Amino acid sequence: MTKNQHIAILGAGESGVGAALLAKAKGMIPFVSDKGAIKPSYQKELTENQIEFEAGAHSEERILSADLIVKSPGIPEKVELVRKALMDGIPVISEIEFAGRYTSKKKICITGSNGKTTTTMWIHHILKQAGLNVSMAGNIGDSLARQVVEDTADVYVIELSSFQLDGMFEFKADIAILLNITPDHLDRYDYEMQHYVNSKFRITQNLQENDWFIYNADDPIINKEIEERNIVAQLAPFSITKEKGMAGYVNNNQIIINLKPIVTMSIHDLSLKGKHNTQNSLAAGITAKILDIRKENIRESLADFQNVEHRLEFVAKVNGIEFINDSKATNVNAAWFALESMSNPTVWIVGGVDKGNDYETLLELVKGQVKAIVCLGKNNEKIIEAFSGSVDVIAEANSAMEAVALSYRFAKNGETVLLSPACASFDLFESYEDRGAQFKTCVRAL
Repeated sequence: MTKNQHIAILGAGESGVGAALLAKAKGMIPFVSDKGAIKPSYQKELTENQIEFEAGAHSEERILSADLIVKSPGIPEKVELVRKALMDGIPVISEIEFAGRYTSKKKICITGSNGKTTTTMWIHHILKQAGLNVSMAGNIGDSLARQVVEDTADVYVIELSSFQLDGMFEFKADIAILLNITPDHLDRYDYEMQHYVNSKFRITQNLQENDWFIYNADDPIINKEIEERNIVAQLAPFSITKEKGMAGYVNNNQIIINLKPIVTMSIHDLSLKGKHNTQNSLAAGITAKILDIRKENIRESLADFQNVEHRLEFVAKVNGIEFINDSKATNVNAAWFALESMSNPTVWIVGGVDKGNDYETLLELVKGQVKAIVCLGKNNEKIIEAFSGSVDVIAEANSAMEAVALSYRFAKNGETVLLSPACASFDLFESYEDRGAQFKTCVRAL
């Protein structure tokens, strides 16, 4: 990279503004363009740093005269402006790729269809409790680019979506973690599952022999891909169903991190319950062992970690009924994990903007766990059709307040009300955070 290089940044969210600040710090000339509105706080920051920006439109000629384009993960490659840039030979990269060029610090990178945020936060918690100078980035917290301006952390724990991975080329993780792969965002990948799989496996690109690849050996898609790829990094598979060759596994309700000195711990002592969180804990524990964290620290941090808001978050117990907020479960697989972790009869609040969901994989769990369903969305026909033969009580709600009131009526002492929508939130709410916040407010008002 040379000084006075013109860099166009598409999107003025956290990643775009972070990229602009880093570009400015490195002597480049950034121009930020957002087709929508820009938050006042970001406008203020760009103005204070004398960074030129525009909102409400893209100045195509200006953008296509840039030497480099950094694109927001939310903008697909098939957008006409991006296609023109690529045809003109202008490199189009992600903010993570851009930031990675300016730091030599250790990078732990986590991806997967589900569990990314939880595992990222869990690893960060373990390392921080052990005294490391560690920071979170990517899909969580401040953008990596913003943090690399000062570059004061020794270790970055980075949550990566497939959209971020798509714009990464030379970037390299020191420890790459792949939790699972299930169908998601297929509209972005021409409804070709292999394209989505390829995107997730970009987390392994550029790994070298001294690097590590931690992966879920219970995931058939991951296993099949590994057989067909030449990954030169040290492999650290984990499993809850098998032991041979595993770096982490479960035996007799004990999780075992099989890197010397071996760490053992009862799954009942883990702070987060359910099979998926056992898998997340194995990934986090293996990472900590690779970094030579003491086993006492690992056990303590696996036991006292508190999960991210809106992910299987305990809200309150009202007259013996437990209310759980899992609003972050915006796809079927995430809802499957939530239902699988329920130990009591459950009233399930589900629905929203359907992303082409196939509810068949949930049928057995619903038959065994769910006593009533409350549909929270504008169009609930698909959910009602899928579960009408499996659940006696199915009701519809048009607001969080109505959903909570119905659920409270259906549930009894010792039972659970679970908000785990399996859908996006944009029909009735601003975001999954808004949906979860409204749910919590209504529960606490009971």
